[in-house]
Amino acid sequence: MMKNKYFYKNPKTLLNKGTGFLSGYTHSLNPYTGCTFGCSYCYVRQLPVSTFRKEAWGTWVDIKNQAADIFSKELRRAKSKGKVTIFMSSSTDPYQPVEYKEEVTRSLLKVMVEDPPDFLFVQTRSPLVRRDIDLLHRLEGRVRVSMTIETDREDIRKHFTPDAPPIQARFKTLQLLKEAGVPAQATIAPMLPSSEHFADKLLPLVNRVCIDDYFMGDGSGGRRTRSLNIGALYESLGLEDWYHPAAYKTVYERFLHVFREEQLYVSKEGFIPDLG
Repeated sequence: MMKNKYFYKNPKTLLNKGTGFLSGYTHSLNPYTGCTFGCSYCYVRQLPVSTFRKEAWGTWVDIKNQAADIFSKELRRAKSKGKVTIFMSSSTDPYQPVEYKEEVTRSLLKVMVEDPPDFLFVQTRSPLVRRDIDLLHRLEGRVRVSMTIETDREDIRKHFTPDAPPIQARFKTLQLLKEAGVPAQATIAPMLPSSEHFADKLLPLVNRVCIDDYFMGDGSGGRRTRSLNIGALYESLGLEDWYHPAAYKTVYERFLHVFREEQLYVSKEGFIPDLG
């Protein structure tokens, strides 16, 4: 197994302008560059941040030094100009394994607890987010945790994202967030093959589900994902029917039998900031 490489960087800025899929947000915030979950379908591996590196995507992470100090100043400046809504993170998982030791994400949350943005959306697939329930709870109505659960089938997860956390641990994390009163949603993105009972498993854990796929969610109508040859993986598993722009409708219909229509969101609408 290839050893991951970690680099310490000194960034000038942390906040980026919200654009494209995230245009509903004033800013995106990435505590790290790179991500060791290295999901097979991750379109970030096609972006310049990855293609200009010698190391393969999924094997390296840049850790941002003095992140909280830089962010604190940027946040104050941004708030002086108007509303601030933050998406964390757009191109890395803020709770990937290196966060256990480095706590960059936690340091940024501490800044936001002291000086809250209007809204913070935390996007992760990692159970480590449970460690920060104390801080998330203090952000009260200004935060939502979006837990990626692409499928309820562990065998499918192992095929597509072998280095990502187990599905059961993500279910448990949603339960803990709910018990703590932290607003959360299950985000089935990108939607992978799942069982007919997926919705029943999520019903006790969340009152909000977002369904997205490669064709709506990769920012290029599915082109970026196609160039990663993900279709071949579906074919090798005999699941090519799931790799189709209409496949999400099957899952949506299944969920509609269990959840109310107003609890279900499709693609971009599931990521819009909630400004109460």
